[in-house]
Amino acid sequence: MLKGKVGIVIPDQHIPLIDKKAESVVLQAIEHIKPDIFINLGDVGEWAEFSSHKKGKPLPIVTQLPEKIAAVKAVNKGIDRFDRVLDKYVSEKYMCIGNHDMWIDQWREKEAPFLEEWTFQEQCRLDERGYEWVTYNDVITLGKISFTHGMYATQNHAKKHLDSFGTSICYGHTHDVQRYSNSRLNDGAIGAWSMGCLKDMSPEANTWLRGRLVRWSHAFGIVTWFVGGNFQLDVIDIIDGRSNVWGKVIEAK
Repeated sequence: MLKGKVGIVIPDQHIPLIDKKAESVVLQAIEHIKPDIFINLGDVGEWAEFSSHKKGKPLPIVTQLPEKIAAVKAVNKGIDRFDRVLDKYVSEKYMCIGNHDMWIDQWREKEAPFLEEWTFQEQCRLDERGYEWVTYNDVITLGKISFTHGMYATQNHAKKHLDSFGTSICYGHTHDVQRYSNSRLNDGAIGAWSMGCLKDMSPEANTWLRGRLVRWSHAFGIVTWFVGGNFQLDVIDIIDGRSNVWGKVIEAK
């Protein structure tokens, strides 16, 4: 029964490259709102240590493992920071595994298939933490809105997502905020919301961009469900560590 419930939706964190101000605002917003539901849209970690884009011949597994274990510990600490606050209030936690998160699985499949426990969900203990999760490109549907990590990064990606799914959809992946609306004869108004990111957007944290300008934004979402699975999704922008959330100005600590 979703009527009257409130959810917090967070986009790409890319831990350890998460923006500390944006993270602080979201954690305080959770304390302020006291949500019933939490949805993490994925790309929880940056996972550069597992990237197939790394150059050079792969090192022996025993040599690779220390940096990979350290990366897993860092991401788990980041998830811990959210869970310590979330577990005071929420009764349902969901996660849409992102393409960066899948790098762990892809590394294992290619280089270490004997390490069966090296999957994102196992290394980040999603079941133990109480998350209901779906793998990359799958969706979680709550009432009349669905959530997924994000599949398209075209210029008008909100329209592309809505046209492809044919139902209201909320996603991350693109790191920018975008919305597109339409309607269906039997379903009424539907929309697609791109939720921005929580990643550090500085050039120093994104050297691969080589100084290119991007339209990334820090943001998160608040969903309120009404009777019949209807919903209201508010996109909350975070501007230099500040947001107005339900009438309260929250500043990063």
